Amino acid sequence: MKLLNSRIFNSRVSSRNVSGKEKWLGYLIGPIGALLLNAVLASYLLPYYTDVLKLKSIWGGVFLAVFPIVSKVIDALTNILMGYIIDRTKHKQGKARPWLLLSAPLLAITGVLLVAVPNGSDTFRAIWVMLSYNLFYSFAFTIYSMSHSLMVPLSTRNTTQRGGLSVFNQVSTIMVSGIIVAFIFPTLIMPALGVNKELWILVISILSVIALPLTLLEYYYTKERITEESIDKREEKKIPYKLQLKAIFSDKYFVLLIVYFLIYTVGSTVKNIGLVYYCNYVLGTYQDGVTQMLVSVLGGIPMGIGIFLVWPLAKKFGKKNVTMIGFVIYALGSLICFLAPTNLYVVLAGQFIKNIGGLPCAYVFMALFADTLDHMEWKTGFRSDGTAMSIYNIIMVAAAGICTGIFGSFLNSTGYIEPVTKAEYFEKIGQLGSFTTQKTMEQIQLLDSTGTVAFVQSGATNTFITFAFVGLEILTGLACAGILLFVSVEKTIKRKQDIIVEREKETFAKEGKEWLPAEERSRLETERQDAEAEEIFMQELKSRCESKGLDFEKEAEAHRLAVKEKKIKTEEKQMLAEVKAQKKELMQKEKLERKLAGMKPEQLEKYNVRQAEKKAKDDAKWLKEKAKGDAYYEKTQVELAAFQRTGG
Repeated sequence: MKLLNSRIFNSRVSSRNVSGKEKWLGYLIGPIGALLLNAVLASYLLPYYTDVLKLKSIWGGVFLAVFPIVSKVIDALTNILMGYIIDRTKHKQGKARPWLLLSAPLLAITGVLLVAVPNGSDTFRAIWVMLSYNLFYSFAFTIYSMSHSLMVPLSTRNTTQRGGLSVFNQVSTIMVSGIIVAFIFPTLIMPALGVNKELWILVISILSVIALPLTLLEYYYTKERITEESIDKREEKKIPYKLQLKAIFSDKYFVLLIVYFLIYTVGSTVKNIGLVYYCNYVLGTYQDGVTQMLVSVLGGIPMGIGIFLVWPLAKKFGKKNVTMIGFVIYALGSLICFLAPTNLYVVLAGQFIKNIGGLPCAYVFMALFADTLDHMEWKTGFRSDGTAMSIYNIIMVAAAGICTGIFGSFLNSTGYIEPVTKAEYFEKIGQLGSFTTQKTMEQIQLLDSTGTVAFVQSGATNTFITFAFVGLEILTGLACAGILLFVSVEKTIKRKQDIIVEREKETFAKEGKEWLPAEERSRLETERQDAEAEEIFMQELKSRCESKGLDFEKEAEAHRLAVKEKKIKTEEKQMLAEVKAQKKELMQKEKLERKLAGMKPEQLEKYNVRQAEKKAKDDAKWLKEKAKGDAYYEKTQVELAAFQRTGG
């Protein structure tokens, strides 16, 4: 970690507010590499195992059903460990960003190993698959996912700016990665790959290598403003892991969101796994290059539109309310698909409606989760970001493995027939003339130009695939909507954040230190580093001028002017951003004033009465919640003090 003290590893973000570069480079473009790799693997790794590597037959089908589940137990443990490590990482680069940096090369290496399975015995291939799978998911991607997921919650306490980052973050997952996985892969890449192992390895290796520079971009253009609040404090008290677990699992909002996320993740994971099989065997024909593209792209168009619609609606009606109504629409769209699963036009319409309903969940969930983390800090007096995120990640990764194992088991038990190459088929049939028999023709679904022979699946297999893709999410959508009824964390989050700041001021006062906002402390630290770097530069410049016979004073003056101009431009940009924010706030205020001015006296009186009643009701609820929160805070501080006295 000492190596990261060098200025070369500093964030390229210095603004007190979230900047445009931060949004575009750190939260949209940067994550594309790792998330695209993960999205491709989520959709195509199981088909690669079943159709290309022919793992379905290993150990009588037990291997493909059991190993993903066992692997996710390991993954769950590494997520817990990573959460523990992140919460105890104290560095000027942040608590999560150093691990984001480490994940960049690890993703590239393990991504290649994941698919580059050498030929050999079934046992050898099974061991390679298990090791490579866990190196990628339980090690490399766990480190990335944990640190990446914390970037929004740790970015800022400004809920509006945090919500904006959440939207940009999800665009990289849904809109950008989704377009590639939903359009380019099924139309151009998958039909060309067939069951050619070498081509599969080449494509996944390219994606793995691309993830390296993009993850570095994410590292350099993110900033942990909340973590920086601890700069210049005395070394923080150690928080016992047991107390962190108690804090998060005794919080009703966290528990509700985790249950909600579990149900949603199971439904969406099973659907994603089933997409390829559904389009190949139920709705269309094997790798026809059209069906999967239409289902994914036309059904996913709302995700692109959502970036412009969701956050304004969430700000007006509340993140919870918009998401809850969205899930009702989500379930309705899934029901439409389920009623006519073989009709392409009906399915496309249903997918379109379903994805409209899924917009709020996709774009604002992490902002709601971040509010919950701030809420827990208010209750306990300490943050549990890593521990909370480890639970979040355990659900995400465990669901993938468990759902993959169950899906593979059902495929095997219902009699799924994997495609083969022409050569393999001719070898089994024995002669070309067998293609002309009626029995064989009924079994063959496609004999295409890539050298792949696919087969018609049984009714039981197709029924299972249909339920997986268009049936399960009817239930999960309604369940998520019901859970969100009880999540009201955002109503009082601003008051809680104000209390957190007041506590921090008290801590500084007790230690005899001057309190400064976190962004100001960060600015002073950057200025100190810049001064040190400038001194070193001048020494090196003087040596260079002496060796080359240059005028040092002239060169130094030119350098100082360049630095001054750069500083002026930076300050101008920051000033423009602040002016823009103030102008926007003023416009909103004027809009309200115009609305009130246009009311009749009796309308204005009713409006004021309603506002007063609403305020009184909200204040009463807040006082009740604050009393409980204060009591919990005091109890937690007593437990912490006891821990410190006994030395843990």
